[in-house]
Amino acid sequence: MRNLEAKFRLRDLDAARAAALELGYAPRESFSQRDTFFVVARGKLKLREQPPEAWLIHYARDRENGLMLSRYQIVPVADPEQTRQMLALALGLLAEVRKHRTLLTRRNVRLHLDRVETLGGFGEIEAILGDGGDDVSGAGESVDSARTAVDELLGALGVGANALIEASYFELMARG
Repeated sequence: MRNLEAKFRLRDLDAARAAALELGYAPRESFSQRDTFFVVARGKLKLREQPPEAWLIHYARDRENGLMLSRYQIVPVADPEQTRQMLALALGLLAEVRKHRTLLTRRNVRLHLDRVETLGGFGEIEAILGDGGDDVSGAGESVDSARTAVDELLGALGVGANALIEASYFELMARG
């Protein structure tokens, strides 16, 4: 799968939620997540635990006109504790990120309002794309249409292009 994404700091998650609701985004759920990252040769590999579920997610990112274009694979995990221990021994542990996430959606666009331990408030926008070509999975939209939707939400949130963050949460944590 692929997605077009933007990440940015947010001082006021409640104001961002209100702005998204005004655009027609619907609240879906709020939950806690634990992401454990492992040392890999290419891309990033994380074990995402969102009780009662867990997944292994491998992804790589490229720049796409100021946004990040990610290619990713997701595999469900039945035993996250044993999987974390095995991968830590085999590959090496890189980092762990804990956050509380509120999810809002509109069509193929997801807005994550995150409260990340030790870092504070952030927003992530993901426009979900299909596996190949320019078509958005099931929506018949192009990457350009996805870009328009992301830009619309960024504008409503008052986030300029210079405020976008290319680093992962664990990379921001490492910078201190």
